[in-house]
Amino acid sequence: MEKMKLMALYTHFRKDLNYIEKELERSVDSSSPIIRQASLLLLRAGGKRIRPIFVILASKFGKYSLEEVGKVAVSLELVHMGSLVHDDVIDDSDMRRGFKTVKARWDNRIAMYTGDFIFSRALTSIGEIEIPEVHQLLAETMLEICKGEIIQIDYQRKPEQTVRDYLRRIKRKTALLLSSSCELGALVSGADQATVRRLRRFGYFAGMAFQIIDDILDITSTDEELGKPAGSDLLNGHLTLPIFYIKEDPSFQFYMERSFDGTLTEQERDQMLTYIRRSGGIEKAQAVSDLYLQKALREIESLPDGEAKKAFEQIAAFIGKRNY
Repeated sequence: MEKMKLMALYTHFRKDLNYIEKELERSVDSSSPIIRQASLLLLRAGGKRIRPIFVILASKFGKYSLEEVGKVAVSLELVHMGSLVHDDVIDDSDMRRGFKTVKARWDNRIAMYTGDFIFSRALTSIGEIEIPEVHQLLAETMLEICKGEIIQIDYQRKPEQTVRDYLRRIKRKTALLLSSSCELGALVSGADQATVRRLRRFGYFAGMAFQIIDDILDITSTDEELGKPAGSDLLNGHLTLPIFYIKEDPSFQFYMERSFDGTLTEQERDQMLTYIRRSGGIEKAQAVSDLYLQKALREIESLPDGEAKKAFEQIAAFIGKRNY
């Protein structure tokens, strides 16, 4: 139901998204049957396509060209897809969105090759755009994402990290790519610099909120809704915002320690999730997400009214209330 609501927000841009979807399929074609199959598996597993729609909407504030916008949107979605494949290897995850991951269906070697292939196709897609700032920004974005992967490994299973560490991590994990989606969309359409800056900040704040909600849903949703075990973040050794509010609680530390060392039983996992849900940490994390969304909406208040601005506002509202 919630996914249908999100798709309804894309109605005015369905033709553009269909074009981008076809270009994504074309981009992951490979002479290697295994790499092609693995890439298509990941692509067809779905996703919200938030990055492509942010590129499209941001481009509407300049001179819109679907062909140019498509190259940027495809590139950014491929960067996102490649990072997911690598994430699943790092976390040793077998399921994503209810489907077996590439590393589970094949092995870590194929997963890493697939991720690298998808990253290279992202560069190929955007290579035809003759705007130096676009290439520089994409390169910087990919570099920061890689740094984020390294930081995530460094902080894995380390309870001494802080909320500030967490916010820096999700900036690189999610917010930066959404920020770049808005900025690149605006740049490729020739929007004025003030608009580019506002859209960049909108994407950043919306991205921070998006990831916080993702981390909340990892705790509040069921295994079936998530397509993977609820509480996977903690089981994989990653502290998220709701956890920071209770990680010093002696009663919770038992669950955290057993999650980190891999000895948590299914019964204990259920008890842990119930404990977190009743702790008040979810509500506090939700409040932080709401603050980021308020900041995001303030950034686009002064932009020209129209379908693009309205869609951004609706997506921001969806991010704050989504339950998947």
